[in-house]
Formats: sequence, structure tokens, C-alpha cells
Amino acid sequence: MYGKLTCLVALASFWLAYALDYAPKMETVKQWSFLSYNFPWDYPSTNKDFYNPENIVATGIEVGYDRIFIATPRLFSGVPATLSSIPRGTQGDSPQLQAYPEWHHHTAGTKQYNCSEIGLVSVYRIRIDSCNRLWALDAGVSRSLEDFEVTCPPKILVYDLHTDQVVRRIDFPTEVVRRESLYTNIIVDESTSRPENNCDDVFVYITDTVAPGIVVYDSEKDLTWRVSHPAMYPDPDFAESTILEHRFTLMDGVVGIAFDQESGIVYFQPLATDRLFSVTTAALRAGPLPFGKELPVKLVGRKSSQGIALAVPPHGGTIFYSPFTETAVASWNPRTNEHQIVAQDQERLQFTADIRTPARDGSAIYILTSKFHRFFLKNVDANEFNTRILRIDGVVSSGLPTVAPSGFGPTVETNSAFYSLPAVNPSAANPFKPLPPMATIPFPKYPTHKSTNPKTYAFIQNYYVNNKQPYVYEPVPVIDKTKTNPFFILNSGEKPFPATQPRPQYGLNGEIFFPKINHHFNDFNGLRYAKSLRANLTATP
Repeated sequence: MYGKLTCLVALASFWLAYALDYAPKMETVKQWSFLSYNFPWDYPSTNKDFYNPENIVATGIEVGYDRIFIATPRLFSGVPATLSSIPRGTQGDSPQLQAYPEWHHHTAGTKQYNCSEIGLVSVYRIRIDSCNRLWALDAGVSRSLEDFEVTCPPKILVYDLHTDQVVRRIDFPTEVVRRESLYTNIIVDESTSRPENNCDDVFVYITDTVAPGIVVYDSEKDLTWRVSHPAMYPDPDFAESTILEHRFTLMDGVVGIAFDQESGIVYFQPLATDRLFSVTTAALRAGPLPFGKELPVKLVGRKSSQGIALAVPPHGGTIFYSPFTETAVASWNPRTNEHQIVAQDQERLQFTADIRTPARDGSAIYILTSKFHRFFLKNVDANEFNTRILRIDGVVSSGLPTVAPSGFGPTVETNSAFYSLPAVNPSAANPFKPLPPMATIPFPKYPTHKSTNPKTYAFIQNYYVNNKQPYVYEPVPVIDKTKTNPFFILNSGEKPFPATQPRPQYGLNGEIFFPKINHHFNDFNGLRYAKSLRANLTATP
């Protein structure tokens, strides 16, 4: 009997060791107690109004072929640069940040900023398209958690990463910007882009967090419109978030957003909610909603707690997300209903601000954690690492092999001994070209958790029926899990303002828009407008 028990223990130990060896490992790429910069010699780095490391919070990350980009919005005073980069070949845990592209783009930190100049005020998220261009979403708001100064109107600057020059500037019309607007996240949809247009015919989806809504920009037609829905607003019942022993209250609307390009679905979530919602790109691209029609938002499911970060890789449809209270990153595939804990770490995964699944890095995901709650509560500890860039390999099913374009180094680069190859900078002799379509390669799978209690493993409850979303909703006020079809309609939607008088309509390529909005009514549809600034190709000399 004793011998059989010994064999069983040995066998269990073997399988446990096997599972741990083949489970994805989370590596720390870089980590900082406080972010520091490579200042020019004549910059006032000792002035707290210019540089206060206890006020600099990273909220966005993007991984390029040769650099990692970090967004640090001006939540408080003392943020010298709102967009920075570090080379992927750097050694050491805490490298100094280099203002991107140059320090003269960040004069808002010196309070000597001219809105007509090419520069940045406050960037929350950035994205790189397939043409190797960086899209920087500038909210234009300084000290958003202090006095909320609207320094400049929001805009997008598109940088060519070969030359680090601005190749396009997108200014939003006043009709889609509210007085309290705060643009915080961006999706670049290239699903219908044609190669000959060099990514100038994409759709862009932007979250407005404080005046909740999604702004849509058609870059080919140079048109902008706005949609909103009650699902984009914060839920007062989830105003207070908890991370370990710390509690903080933040009533933020829609901020997390991710795009499944294979299914044409955009997922989104406010910060103050436990729900995850979706809307099709067809509905967003259709333009402003006609009067009486509501945005077809669907409830995807409930999470165990609030969260911000969302990501969907280019292939497979898996959603990566991070609930605050669990200090973990989990995945869920709506097509197969597979749940999984990707990583859980009470120290390194406090407040996941952004998750990226770059096609440039094969099967890896990158995670940015910032301990925002400690900065927000003013109890951040200088003796701890507060900002981290983490990497987990082998968790994304890639439809394309990991091939770096000519002129670039390896697409995997961390601080680990396993990925210590130096990055190679692009050159004029080796220009970037988008990757051609290639055959799908087999993807090795690792063990997944399956349970009748999905909350135990992945902190989310699925409301799909037979892996498909029903087309008919039940108008019930709360979710009843005992029902066959537990979906409910979000029953207010877009409400048109009263039609007190006939309005002139103008046809433009078969589309209808209104030249003005009646600001006496709460109209969130924004309608369709051409940009106020037509000169959109703004290149620096």
C-alpha cells in the first residue's frame, strides 16, 4: 500500500512539474520604481513643475521592430514628455526614456505650447499600423486628474518610424468633441485597407472616457462622426475598485477597447463596470445613427471585477483582459468558450494598464502595469518597482510566421537571457514593406483550464448560447442565468432629440448628414462631418 502511494505521489509530482515547465512564463522586460528621462543638459529637471517622478504614470505601450514606445499622459503636473521610447536592445532593468521623436515635440511640459505647432500635449495610447507608422492619440488635456485644463483640441499625429517625422495630422471637428472630452484609447482598423493606399484608407475607433462615446474616423474620406450608448457610461455600483489592500474611486466611462479583425467585432468596457460589451465594425462604420435607431451593442459577459486593459490578437479571436482584484491576466475565447489564467502575480500585475499582442512578435503578449492606484492615492513607494513591462510567450495563436521585414532585427527582445539578441535599426537601404500573406503555421498548444465554474479560472462569465450570439434579446432588467437565453437588451440606446422643425439634409456620395447640432439637446450621435482642417497631410520639413 505504501509503495502504491509513493508511486502516486511521484506521478503527481511529475505531472505538476510537467505542467509548470510547459505553462507560459511571464518575463520582466523592464521595470522602474520611477520613470526617468534622458534630459538635455539645459532642461530644468530639478523643477517639480517640469519633472516630478511621483506624478508620471504609464498608461499605454506599443512594441515596434526596434523600439518599445511608452505613453505617459499628463494626469498630473510634472510630466516632461508624454510619449517616449526605449530601444529593444537595451541592457539593464530601468533604462532612461527618450522623448519621442524629439524634445521639441513636448513643449507643453514647459507651458510654452502653441496648438498650431506639431507637438503633443497628453497621449494615453499609441498604435503601430502595418505600414510601420505610429498613431499617437493626443487628448489635448493637461492635469486631467487635477484641474482638467483643456490645453488644445484633441488630435492624432501619425509618425513614419523610418524617419520619425510626422506624415499626417488629424484634427477633430468641434462637433464630435465635448467640453469634457478625454480621448484615451485608439484602434486602427485595416481590415478593408488596400496595399496601394499605404494605410491611408483605414478606419480609426477612439474612446471618449469622460464624455462617454466612440469617435469614428474614416481616413480615406476624411470624415469623422461620433456614436454613444449607455453601455459606454460608468456604473455607480462599480465606482470603487480594490487592488489588494488599496481602494480607490474613479468614475471613468469607456476606456478599454479591442478589435477582433477576423470577426469584425469591437469589444469595449468602461472602467467602472464589471461588464464587457461588443459592437460590430459594420455598425460603427455605417456613419451617424438615423433618428430613432439605436447602436446595436451586445452584452458579452461579466467579469469578476473592474479592469481597463483589453486585447485581441490578429488571429484566433481570444480576448485577453485583466481584472483588478485578481492581479492576473486571463484569456477567454468566445468561439470555443475556453477560459484560462495566463498569469497571476500579486506584485507584478497590480493595475494592468495596457495589453498588446503585436503581430511583429509572434505568439507573445506584452503587458504594461503601472500601480496607478498608488499614484492616484499619493502613497506610491519609491522603494518598490511601480512600472513594469512584462512579456509572456506562447499564448497567442499566430496565423503568420514570425518574420522580421528586411532591415530589422529579431522580433523577440526582452531582458531575459533567452532573448538577448541586439535589435537592428532600419535604414534607407532596407525600407519597410508590409509582410505578404503566407501560409498558416501550426501553433503548439499548452494545457488549458476547463471548468463548470469559469470564474474560478478566468474571472469571466460567458453568456453565449451554443457558441453563438442570439439575434433575439429578452428585455429583462437583470441577468437571469436560469433562462435559456440570458441576453437582455440595453434598452435606452441612442435617443434622438425632438424634431421641433424641419432640418435641411445634404446628400454626399449617397450619405446624409446635418450641418449643425442643436446643442440644447443631449445629442450623442455627433452625425457626420468633414474635418474643419482639410490640409491633412502635414509633414515636417
